[in-house]
Amino acid sequence: MSKIRRVGFIGIGNMGSPMAARIVKAGFDLTVYDINPEVSEKFVAQHGGTAAASLAELGRHAEAVITMLPNDKIVNAVILGERGVASTLARDSIVIDMSTSDPVATQELAAALKPRGIAVVDAPVMGGVVFARDATLDIMAAGEVAAVERATSLLTCMGRSLIHCGATGNAHALKALANYVNACAMINVVEAMAIGKKFGLDAKFMADALLPMINGRQHPLEKKVIPQILTRQFSTGMAMGFIAKDIKIAVDTAHSIGAYAPLAECTHALWAEAVQKFGGQLDQTEVAKLWEQATGVTLGMKATS
Repeated sequence: MSKIRRVGFIGIGNMGSPMAARIVKAGFDLTVYDINPEVSEKFVAQHGGTAAASLAELGRHAEAVITMLPNDKIVNAVILGERGVASTLARDSIVIDMSTSDPVATQELAAALKPRGIAVVDAPVMGGVVFARDATLDIMAAGEVAAVERATSLLTCMGRSLIHCGATGNAHALKALANYVNACAMINVVEAMAIGKKFGLDAKFMADALLPMINGRQHPLEKKVIPQILTRQFSTGMAMGFIAKDIKIAVDTAHSIGAYAPLAECTHALWAEAVQKFGGQLDQTEVAKLWEQATGVTLGMKATS
């Protein structure tokens, strides 16, 4: 397939604008579209490129179309809607959805476009506006191998890394799960610090003290999940029952001072369930089996040759 030169970009917002600017800077022939025409015109005046008057016009001029939009419903509408991009895109074109979209919707979009000879690559990003401006986004990409390879030079001009995720929808699934982990971790820390503050600890002191306790080599992903759960070693030396006991102390402390602790309560309930089901003498990392058995998966790593 030919190298991509003509690119369409839909969604010139806080993230889309600096990302599209990087595409112009990299030498691609860029056409932009935004629901607000003034936004497109302002972008072109500042960075170059061409503003399309309609989605159909953008499709006529593009070999690859990037969407950076609020959700998959809007992505679907601009691509498949009446007079949408797909109505004028040529065969062998690529739709690259860099939004944070529902992975099932992405698979459905790919299925709808396949008979037209148009490939879909889901390529969501990690990082905010600052990283978009200096092209240091971490980008995940999934889809047919040939389509991802063809889109690589375009994607890498906007980021510092490109993570190949496999089949269509995988990148959007990974992005949503990463955001879930980050969101859960943030309110977990907020809840712990709020309990500590009510107990009498200083907020800044707790933040400084917790940094070496829960980050880096102490983070469970690095310390327990990868070396113990994925390898099936389950040998940290700390019994599951002791962790459940420690969480109960945190919950009891919160209750004693009237602190709000829904995450702590839920966490204790899950660990207590694991202890009751598997036995408190097992290694703490075997708590993973609670999720594995309920979900019907095993988190062990694939053997490598």
